[in-house]
Amino acid sequence: MNPLADRIRPKTLDEVFGQEHLLGKGKLLRKIIEKNEVPNMIFYGPSGVGKTTVANIIAGRTGKQIYRLNATTASVSDIRDIVKSLDSFMTMNGVLLYLDEIQHFNKKQQQSLLEFMENGKITLIASTTENPYFYIYNAVLSRSVVFEFKALGTEDILCAVRRGVEILRTGGYDGLVAEEDALRHIAVSAGGDVRKALNSLEISVLAASPDADGKMLLDIETAEQATQKKSMRFDRDGDSHYDILSAFQKSMRGSDPDAAVHYLARLLEGGDMQSAIRRMLVCAAEDVGLAYPTALTVAKAAADTALLLGMPEARIPLAEAVILIATAPKSNSAITAIDSAMNDLSQLDTGEIPSSIKDAHYSGAARLGRGETYKFPHAYPKHYVKQQYLPDNIKNRKYYEFGDNKTEKAAEGYWAAIREKSE
Repeated sequence: MNPLADRIRPKTLDEVFGQEHLLGKGKLLRKIIEKNEVPNMIFYGPSGVGKTTVANIIAGRTGKQIYRLNATTASVSDIRDIVKSLDSFMTMNGVLLYLDEIQHFNKKQQQSLLEFMENGKITLIASTTENPYFYIYNAVLSRSVVFEFKALGTEDILCAVRRGVEILRTGGYDGLVAEEDALRHIAVSAGGDVRKALNSLEISVLAASPDADGKMLLDIETAEQATQKKSMRFDRDGDSHYDILSAFQKSMRGSDPDAAVHYLARLLEGGDMQSAIRRMLVCAAEDVGLAYPTALTVAKAAADTALLLGMPEARIPLAEAVILIATAPKSNSAITAIDSAMNDLSQLDTGEIPSSIKDAHYSGAARLGRGETYKFPHAYPKHYVKQQYLPDNIKNRKYYEFGDNKTEKAAEGYWAAIREKSE
């Protein structure tokens, strides 16, 4: 019997798991496929995310003769054999060549395809797990459209695992009972690879023993053994998920780097890097704030780097940023100031903006009294002059209070000296 991953392989675009950015309604790759005007394409992305599946769907729609080669074992002679078939009855509509792992082809092998790619006799769909701009020669790249396939999210993989359970039940395991925790653990442990998840599911079912009534229980213990990975209590939509997120942010705010890294590890193990990044950025702005403004820049750089790298390497820049945030001095003066200002907008009649600082860059502004009494700060000593900026109704309101930390205290002292001299 074929492996479960082959039996579950989608036959239509609507059955493909994930890749909404490519295959969703109105997206470029879907429109190309539906028009049956397929160009030479390169599918780039990690293993088990649907590259081969989409290529098979395209082949089924085009009416072209399909050939499949794996660049790890294929040679120039294999390409020559395909070329020899181009004028046969079987290939009257052309040939679609699906070339897996094209990065293993050398320059000569890749160039052997160029003539036939240009005249349209061969439509190339090449797949690679490596960055094509590093491993595929420019001549091939310039004649192809690159589509990046992304690692699947846990929910997408969970849908595939549930469908796999139904297929197994109709294929001889009618007594199979799968616990939801076990299925979610398999999905999370797959690391974005649906093929890996389905293989783990199949192994789990093979390891399960039927009871006297023929019932086969797939529980969390069996799933852990099949994936060789211990389960954590992690429900992305439940209390335990938000408990971890809360503990993560409060540990950074509370300046405990050990706890912060621990909860970061939990989030990454649970496949939720996005939530970890969001809380990290929030904490850098809200809790570190103006005490060490560079923390936000570091956090953003770490987030961008992590998203480019993907797991497992992403854990490194994220850990660096989290430790920096946890050990940095803290100040919530910025969030206190903005919240106070926003509260006034909802509670008070704040009044008109002073005419002196209204826009005066249009004809007729002077007749309206716009900007007439404005004092340009750079024309005064230390680039400062005292004047009213807040509306009359709240002209004495104070939103920002300097925090009790080195950076803000230095700023407070600087401005106190300048304002004293200007009065």
